[in-house]
Amino acid sequence: MVAGDPDGVALRALAHPGRRAMLRLVWRAERTSTDLAGHTGMSRPATSQHLRVLRDADLVAVRVDGNRRWYRADHGRLAQVRALVEGFWDDRLDVLQAAAEAEARRRD
Repeated sequence: MVAGDPDGVALRALAHPGRRAMLRLVWRAERTSTDLAGHTGMSRPATSQHLRVLRDADLVAVRVDGNRRWYRADHGRLAQVRALVEGFWDDRLDVLQAAAEAEARRRD
C-alpha cells in the first residue's frame, strides 16, 4: 500500500473506467494481463500500467506462475473502500435528514 493517503490512492485508481472494467473481470476469477487487454480493448502496455495502479492501491493481488502473472480482485481491500464510501454518505445523509426535519418543523 502507498504511504500517506491509501484511501485516496484507491479512490483515484477506481476513478478510471478501464480500471473498473478490469476489476469486474478479476472479481470472480484470476486473469492474465493479456486476457484483460483482450477483454478491455486496451493495448498490453496500457493494461500493464493500469494494473500497476490497481496493485499500488492494493485493489488487486498478483500471483506469479512461471512467466505469467495472474491478477485477482482483493475483496478485503475493496470492502474497506466500500465502507469508506458508505460511511461518507451515511454521515452526509444524516446531516441532510436533520436539515429537512428542521425545515419541516419550521414550516409547521
